[in-house]
Amino acid sequence: MLSQIPTDLSKLSKENLKKEILRLGLIAEFDAINLYEQLAAMTDDTDIKKVILDIAREEKTHVGEFQALLLREDKQQVKELEEGSKEVEDEIGK
Repeated sequence: MLSQIPTDLSKLSKENLKKEILRLGLIAEFDAINLYEQLAAMTDDTDIKKVILDIAREEKTHVGEFQALLLREDKQQVKELEEGSKEVEDEIGK
């Protein structure tokens, strides 16, 4: 994993530990997606590019899994995601 755990997890409450674990999982998956998409962009070999981009798509599924779990654990996150979506809709109207 390119990113590092930015905090000492042993200092967190049990409730916050679950949320932090899920957020760290999200970070790791986003790191992987970025890495694979960058690697795919660097190669002219269509077979390698195809496989790497397929792996990147699988990582995006993992993002969805971590996010689904996080939204079950953190109701404030649900509210803020809804607010963020509303703000984008208000800004660009699409």
